[in-house]
Amino acid sequence: MQAIVLGSAAGGGVPQWNCRCPICQLAWAGDPRVRVRTQSSLAVSPDGERWLVLNASPDIRQQIARTGDLHPRAGLRHSPIEAVLLTSAEVDHVAGLLTLRERQPLAIHATPQILDTLALNPIFDVLASGVVMRRSVQLGQSFEPVEGLFATVFAVSGKVPLWRENESVSLDNGFGATVGVMLEAAGRRLAYVPGCAWVDDDLRRRISGADVLLFDGTVFHDDDLIRAGVSEKTGARMGHVPMEGDDGSMARLSDVPVSRRIYVHINNTNPVLVEDSAERRLVESRGWTVAHDGLRIFP
Repeated sequence: MQAIVLGSAAGGGVPQWNCRCPICQLAWAGDPRVRVRTQSSLAVSPDGERWLVLNASPDIRQQIARTGDLHPRAGLRHSPIEAVLLTSAEVDHVAGLLTLRERQPLAIHATPQILDTLALNPIFDVLASGVVMRRSVQLGQSFEPVEGLFATVFAVSGKVPLWRENESVSLDNGFGATVGVMLEAAGRRLAYVPGCAWVDDDLRRRISGADVLLFDGTVFHDDDLIRAGVSEKTGARMGHVPMEGDDGSMARLSDVPVSRRIYVHINNTNPVLVEDSAERRLVESRGWTVAHDGLRIFP
């Protein structure tokens, strides 16, 4: 199995195009302590030839362009990307599908809830149905999105996509609108959970024993955005568990047997993005890696 973090940031990337929060100011200034990051996406292959992309970031064209493994290789039209697997219908996970509309054979795998959400927006019909297959996957059932690579999706606590919110926002607790994925090939297991509102016992059980865990690192404190002065939203309001705190992911996952722990989907206001920050040193002291674009796993 091979895996490449195509994009390690949350929605908006780092720096966000219109943001001058303290961290984005460092990124705009070219401070080497803050890497530029694109929006969250992951590529996984069982053999280095055929690839599955998990979540189609709005930045997917840029991500493909800088990743030689994903370049066309034969004939006039070709792509080693054979399938896309969606973990939610959030904009930063599905907008890149529109870039993949050039009549390239492709399969989109997602739960019925996620596919139904896409179906509500006719713009996604530019993905020609006779060329781009939409394949419904069931929670807890293993399937093979790419030959030799097996995937099992499982529900995690999350919320409806921002573009479908109304005045009442409630968490999706186990119905398939937000999922994690366990990928398996050649005896290796990789768990991918880029969005999660709460670490419950079922999640802890499902990821136990994974060789690698890539987990939601959106916020360090629940009130990161408030501290930065850019929003009144908390991590909980956005459907993301913080890293820090008694109920944070570092504490809740500390005793789960996982060989390697990596934070992905990191918001531009999260202080761990500054490489010499106290927060960065803390997460690294607890055994976590802060992902960057281009990070290769299982080289």
